[in-house]
Amino acid sequence: MHQRLKIFVVLAIVATGLGLLQSCAFLQQMAGVMANLARLKFRLAEVRDFSLMGINLSGKSALADFNVQDGLRLVQAFATKRLPAEFVLNIEAVNPNDGKGGSPQTVSTLTSLESRLLVDGVPTVTGNIDRAIEIPGTGQASIIPIRMSIDLYEFFGNKGFEGLLNIALALGGMRRDPTRIALDAQPQVSTPLGPIVYPGRLTIISREFR
Repeated sequence: MHQRLKIFVVLAIVATGLGLLQSCAFLQQMAGVMANLARLKFRLAEVRDFSLMGINLSGKSALADFNVQDGLRLVQAFATKRLPAEFVLNIEAVNPNDGKGGSPQTVSTLTSLESRLLVDGVPTVTGNIDRAIEIPGTGQASIIPIRMSIDLYEFFGNKGFEGLLNIALALGGMRRDPTRIALDAQPQVSTPLGPIVYPGRLTIISREFR
């Protein structure tokens, strides 16, 4: 009986030791994954294909640049308290896990980039990527397109027709200013340990990678 008890105790100790080793290995793997994840950086590259009531704003910088028909469409839309806009935000993502500096080269697969659009600091609509996007570990920027639809009147109707038009032109016109836009985003990346969501949210801007 005592011999059996000793064997049981030894087996229990071995099992506990193996469990601890596996736990340590898992924690080390998790730490490596999180370190690689933290190296991913994002930046707002450009606004493209901006349209207001279906009117392309590229090449326009003032109301005088619209023809009479399009000008009337915009005024009538404002009178009905709606001014829908559609555009694409191109986000640049950099994965510096290129195998140099002691870290292994890894490809990060971005499965989600749930984002809230900030215009002049005002939270507006949300958007996300249409599909998973691979970001190779080369240190070169990959482009991530996010399609956005927003009714400018809903968020900025108190600025009046001219104020709304100026916002639209600043976002998608000839002299567009990407610094007026930011994204409050939370990336999700596929890893060998399963999908991992960033523990905090990022503010993606045009001036620098974050």
